[in-house]
Amino acid sequence: MAELGLMSAERLRHAVKLMSNWDNARAILQTCEEIDRLESDADRVMRAAMSKLFRDEENAKQVIKMKAVYELLEELTDKCKDAAKIVEVVVLDHA
Repeated sequence: MAELGLMSAERLRHAVKLMSNWDNARAILQTCEEIDRLESDADRVMRAAMSKLFRDEENAKQVIKMKAVYELLEELTDKCKDAAKIVEVVVLDHA
């Protein structure tokens, strides 16, 4: 999940950087679509990780800690997706 979060943040940074030239509109929108796919992947990974955590981990403290970590990592990808949607709106308004 951390890797997906990092990839999302890097793709978002790239999309924002491309906004310096509106001729990059198509590339920006494609990058925003990539961010959306990464967020969907992160959701799937989180569901699988949470399922495994609750199924296999017997230590309640560890469950609580890892659940919090998973939720924070998932929130990172959600925020990147939210920002990408704003970038899309800006690009479409200027296209």
